[in-house]
Amino acid sequence: MSSPRKIRIGLAGLGNVGAGVVKNLQKNSALLTTRTGAEIGVGKVCVRDLAKSRDVEVPAAQLTTNLQDLLTDPATDIVVELIGGTTIAYDFVADALRAGKPVVTGNKALLAERGIELVALAEKENVPLYFEAAVAGGIPIIKAVKEALVGNEIDSIYGIINGTSNYILTRMNDADLSYDAALKEAMDLGYAEADPTLDINGWDAAHKAIILAWLSYGRWPKPEDIHVEGIENIAPEDIAFADRLGYAIKLVGVVKPGTDHRIECRVNPAFLPKSHILAHVNSVYNALAVRGDVVGETLYYGSGAGQDATSSSVIADIADAAANIAHDAGFEGFLPHGEHGVSVPLSETTSSYYVRLAVDDRPGVIAEITALLATNEIGILSIVQPEPDQPKKGTATLVLTLHDTNYGTIASALEKIEALPCTQKKPVLYRIESI
Repeated sequence: MSSPRKIRIGLAGLGNVGAGVVKNLQKNSALLTTRTGAEIGVGKVCVRDLAKSRDVEVPAAQLTTNLQDLLTDPATDIVVELIGGTTIAYDFVADALRAGKPVVTGNKALLAERGIELVALAEKENVPLYFEAAVAGGIPIIKAVKEALVGNEIDSIYGIINGTSNYILTRMNDADLSYDAALKEAMDLGYAEADPTLDINGWDAAHKAIILAWLSYGRWPKPEDIHVEGIENIAPEDIAFADRLGYAIKLVGVVKPGTDHRIECRVNPAFLPKSHILAHVNSVYNALAVRGDVVGETLYYGSGAGQDATSSSVIADIADAAANIAHDAGFEGFLPHGEHGVSVPLSETTSSYYVRLAVDDRPGVIAEITALLATNEIGILSIVQPEPDQPKKGTATLVLTLHDTNYGTIASALEKIEALPCTQKKPVLYRIESI
């Protein structure tokens, strides 16, 4: 047998994931050589601070603070971008593609916002772009959609694709914690960033959903056109009511085809029936239910973040790129050419709903509300008037579950309910997803 070809990566970023890539490449170097036919090693590494102490040892001669050093080094075969952001990272990835160097990235925000440009550039330069780590950490969902399910029309994707928010909701449910207490616990344990905004406001999940929508339907939803709602306003009583009614509240990314070649792509907290396995995905784990017209429903579950999980996906892409270089292969799996698509407006999306109302505690109130719903042709599945632990004089809580209707209709009806003299607070509304 011939000697394995030596392949060197140029690594941009030596933070948590970058350190994991170096550590695990070293750990499984012999295994990777056996499986790829290439001896994969780390070449130049770009960092912000040369003097910073790190968990992995990289010889000083390999470190640089200049991203261009990775591109001009003739020994660099593959470029790995792990610096984050959408400006410097875009320029760097674009320069790497123009230089003819395959790129591996885990940058979901970059792909969601500027992927249409990068994919077009990769096609023009005939240089592959890999991004398994951009969605769901260590779960190989990108390969599943673009390779294993290539013969399927994708009917739907429902995903729990943010570990931080899932941990918070799990602790609110299991330990009766408030949102603030659960968030603090997540930050103390390192499950949330110092600035957890993108995790809790839904945009981290939204970036991933946009990528999945493009892979599934060949068109990129524009970030400004999709509905994104986070978990910041979820109250413990709604967690409790969900449990009582047979549901669990999860932050869900939804990707489905709409009419007229439009795409339904949204992220929102939702009630998931406990009869479905997604309702039982807890802590920092991620899971995606993908339904294809040929295969039916498939499920993907695993660690959605963290050094080892994410570096596993990065290394998988590095291995693919290295094997293709070593064997002069060239096929990278199906990638749609891509163009901007038209998103289904929120008002046209359909589901059933949970509504919680604080109303005057007097006769006739339920009749007023049900009459208004009937006028808007909204059917009622159930009405519950729970006995409060500490009753507030003059106030009653009503919990309703409603039949399928479009969001525009329910939103209009709730505006009218809120305007009723008997309604004391803004109604609380959550979707009930039928997976």
